[in-house]
Amino acid sequence: MDNKSINSNKQFMIGNGILAFGVFFIVCLFLYLSFRTSKTDKTKVSSDLYTIQIGNSFAGDSISVYVNDSLLLNCTMGSTALTLQVNRFAEENALMIVDNKSDEITPFSLNPKGSIVNVEKENGKIAIKESEQQ
Repeated sequence: MDNKSINSNKQFMIGNGILAFGVFFIVCLFLYLSFRTSKTDKTKVSSDLYTIQIGNSFAGDSISVYVNDSLLLNCTMGSTALTLQVNRFAEENALMIVDNKSDEITPFSLNPKGSIVNVEKENGKIAIKESEQQ
């Protein structure tokens, strides 16, 4: 009777060992697969450049400048012109100029190859002119 209980305990321990080894193998497999796929994801970096020139016609106005959902500038403009340069970071980009006093938004679709954008205030309205980059 003693001999039979030893054999059943031995079989139980061997079964638990095999199960633990299987769980360890599955965890290692999932870790390997997750790290392998994260290394293949690479972000695309573009050399195209947007040059945004804000004229001195905004002197004393509080404006915000956005490219897509990224805030580039939020301040009260002085009497001098301002130039911002931004790398293209998406396939299609939009420039948004917000007049903080009236919350009026002026959207503009940017050229996918980069460009020079002149922003002026004419007759109380924001005018955006785009030209090709040299």
